[in-house]
Amino acid sequence: MLERPVEMFDREREWTALSAFVTDPQPGALLGVVSGRRRQGKTFLLRSLCQATGGFYFPADEAADRESLNRLGALLGEFTGAPAPLALDGWHQAIDALLGLGRERRIPVVIDEFPYLVRANPQIPSVIQNALAPLRAERDESSASLLLCGSAMSFMGRLLSGNAPLRGRAGLELVVPTLDHRLAAEFWGIEHHATALMVNAIVGGTPAYRREFARDDTPAGPDDFDAWVVRTVLSPTSPLFREARYLLADEPDLRDAGLYHSVLAAIASGNASRGGIASFLGRKAGDLAHPLTVLEDCGLVTRDPDAFRDNRTMFRIAEPLVAFYHAVMRPIWSDLEHTRDAGRLWQRSRRRFVGNVLGPHFEQVCRYWARHLAGPEVFGDYPNRVASGAVNDPASRTSHEVDVAVFGLDDDNRQPLLAIGEVKWGEVMGTAHLDRLRHIRTLLTAQRRPGAGTARLACFSGAGFTPELREAATGDPGVVLIDLPTLYEPPAP
Repeated sequence: MLERPVEMFDREREWTALSAFVTDPQPGALLGVVSGRRRQGKTFLLRSLCQATGGFYFPADEAADRESLNRLGALLGEFTGAPAPLALDGWHQAIDALLGLGRERRIPVVIDEFPYLVRANPQIPSVIQNALAPLRAERDESSASLLLCGSAMSFMGRLLSGNAPLRGRAGLELVVPTLDHRLAAEFWGIEHHATALMVNAIVGGTPAYRREFARDDTPAGPDDFDAWVVRTVLSPTSPLFREARYLLADEPDLRDAGLYHSVLAAIASGNASRGGIASFLGRKAGDLAHPLTVLEDCGLVTRDPDAFRDNRTMFRIAEPLVAFYHAVMRPIWSDLEHTRDAGRLWQRSRRRFVGNVLGPHFEQVCRYWARHLAGPEVFGDYPNRVASGAVNDPASRTSHEVDVAVFGLDDDNRQPLLAIGEVKWGEVMGTAHLDRLRHIRTLLTAQRRPGAGTARLACFSGAGFTPELREAATGDPGVVLIDLPTLYEPPAP
């Protein structure tokens, strides 16, 4: 495997996959697709890959088709040592020239921001399909590893799907994700867990937001968090100030920007169901099928099925900065642009931040931890699915929300319930929370949910637990207490 650059933080899985792809010994040209939201470090990964292997890197621009061909010809001429830029008559010739770089050895050939090229010339995927056709000399005699990279998630998601020209041609499909809460805290250098979680609730795990956008300005501690928000996120001179608006503008499928902003604002205000969003917008629920699907395809919204009701779905904003913008910044946007006292506006908006951003984000972090980071000893088995949901209570004619429902997977392909949990960010949890979970477990047992009778009861808290609750959990594996150190610190080996 290629040696990973020392300045690269994490991305071991991605570097390993790319290294294997560009050193594959099999003959013939290969095609790979790399995608991910903006600012995740895709360009740094691919540039580093080309530097390590002597590969070719072409960064596409928003430009006319002819200009892009001219730029590509100039870079190819420079790369091959030609006395003049290559004259490319069209993309058939251009793709063959790129494949020709691999006649002597396996070499990565990267086209970054590929969607820009296709926007100017929609025929390019078909051209690549034809260039990579079996038994074609240019493909069989080449050892080029062609990598197409892009940040427009809706476009990149369709590139290899359905009846798309490149379906079945790619030997690598790599999505570069955001850093999870643990890695993000390490990357930002924040050791105080509550501060790390609050920062993560605003900027998520996007690496560029620390380096380029915040210029390595991190909160010095919990007492500096409010000041950090004011100077780094709410300041009109900071790149983070308008970033959420630009994220939507970058997606070519979001043509009616006002509608999509309104849908996101509805979700950020706590209207997570399709009916709630429709009521917020004053529209029929059926009218929202298309915009919600587009936002999902763009990776801005996630559809979460209810853990206990098959016909109930909740929507969640997947990008923390977008959720923060719509919940906190958008309602006071004009004031933020013109005020000299952003601190006052922040204090006025802090309750919205805690209720509409921080609380839901903490719940999602807890579900992520339960699904991906908790060992089998925590819930008695390996978690296979984690969700939230509502449990009917016929006697009281109400329903109870369950923040974390953990399901396993048995040998008969059934999903027994392993645990149910409640999440509180700013509240010290006590035995009353445990009693509530016991009542919900009784309801689920009466509904004959597999595993409900032995499901563990989990309390997730950002503020801690009362001595009585800790005593109740002592020596009882059926009661699980998860605090911030547990969520952030890996268990001792």
